[in-house]
Amino acid sequence: MKPAGRHRRIVLPTRAAIAVLAGLGLAAAGALGLGVPLALVAPLGTGLLLALLAVAALDLWRSLRLWRAGGLRIERRLPAAFAIGARTELKLALVNPGPLDWRLQMFDELDPLFDFEGLPQRLHIAAHSRSETSFHATARQRGMATLGLTQLLWRTRAGAFEVRERLGAEQQLRVYPNFAALARYAWLSGDRRLAQIGIKNFVQRGQGTDFRQLAEYRRGDPLRHLDVKASLRHRRPVVREYQDERDQCVMFLLDCGRRMRADEQSAGAGETSHFDDALDALMLLSYVALTEGDEVGAMTFGCEEHARRDCAPRKGMGTLNVLMNKMHDLQPGGHHSDYLDAAQTLSRRLRRRSLVIVLTNFRDEDSPELQPALRLLRQRHLVLLASLRETALGRIAGQAINDTDDAVAVASAHLLSQARHDAFARVVDHDRLSIDVEPQALAATLVNRYHQVKRAGLL
Repeated sequence: MKPAGRHRRIVLPTRAAIAVLAGLGLAAAGALGLGVPLALVAPLGTGLLLALLAVAALDLWRSLRLWRAGGLRIERRLPAAFAIGARTELKLALVNPGPLDWRLQMFDELDPLFDFEGLPQRLHIAAHSRSETSFHATARQRGMATLGLTQLLWRTRAGAFEVRERLGAEQQLRVYPNFAALARYAWLSGDRRLAQIGIKNFVQRGQGTDFRQLAEYRRGDPLRHLDVKASLRHRRPVVREYQDERDQCVMFLLDCGRRMRADEQSAGAGETSHFDDALDALMLLSYVALTEGDEVGAMTFGCEEHARRDCAPRKGMGTLNVLMNKMHDLQPGGHHSDYLDAAQTLSRRLRRRSLVIVLTNFRDEDSPELQPALRLLRQRHLVLLASLRETALGRIAGQAINDTDDAVAVASAHLLSQARHDAFARVVDHDRLSIDVEPQALAATLVNRYHQVKRAGLL
């Protein structure tokens, strides 16, 4: 937090003061027009003007003195962090310990990357009181955001001037990926309604290889899981329940190159960019894997050396905080993504067999580099290539056909979609684990694939 320090005060005449001066000028001009001698109008007009200026100056001096003596101050109550695209309430309290009340307008200096609602506000601060207000802000980009000072516009006691003050202190806050999806997943999983967000529930008794607990036998349970000793001890059939294997490793390779700069926000396709959707999916699957007892790590590629992030695989929910803090300000750059170099780097660092998830935006011309990289990774790891597909193709392919131009556009979209599907199938060697989906479906599809891998014991 940066202290407010000394800030330039801006003093402007009010509309009423300007109207009085204009009226005085018009009265003098009218008197001259009616034939009143200039020798009489000039001294009278000058005297009235000086008197008005003196009253205005006295009003300004007295009001500033009362303002300083009043000690009005600003208290902000901000969240610990923002989430991109999440509408967040910001609260302000104006404390007036002085004996006078004040009528003013308030405006908070937000970072240009924020959309806001509820500013400016007109407030009446009574004497010896505390007035609380709030407004809403929505972050449009991840990274560090600056909240500036609070601007107050108040009138002098006689209404001759408006004074603009800046109070409070600047604050730096982080804008994270939209972790609201994590909270919704946790709530829906506890209520067993994950199907609402497209995630399938694969809870099955008696599956997996890690022992979980003993349970009473139910019709349909495998007889091979019957525990004879426990059944004799409890005098009823008891079976061993197993769970999916734990202590496995999920490693993300996140593409930060120019392919990931695709952004359909201007077309109204979504509230976030493709890279933001990829980062949201990474965070959601990380949360799911960590709750399953697995290790999670991440490595970026396709960006400059100083911008690369490398998070070694770790267990525990604290790993999610590490990922958030290291990757919240990542932005895709304009560099070419070297898939083979990324695969070689990961192969040197990660010796343990893991589920490696490559998040990228595939193009057919990437095949000569992407195929060798996938083959290298598959020598030791289970690899899932997750590619983001533009929503424009699906939107055009599904539009109504009203004329020849529409027919050509729809046919072209279907042709391009099929060509992309064939190219993707070739580069992944028809691997059914890999996916090519629209950004909005990426998170749920990745979680479903992860559950399939766990259930099938592919690691």
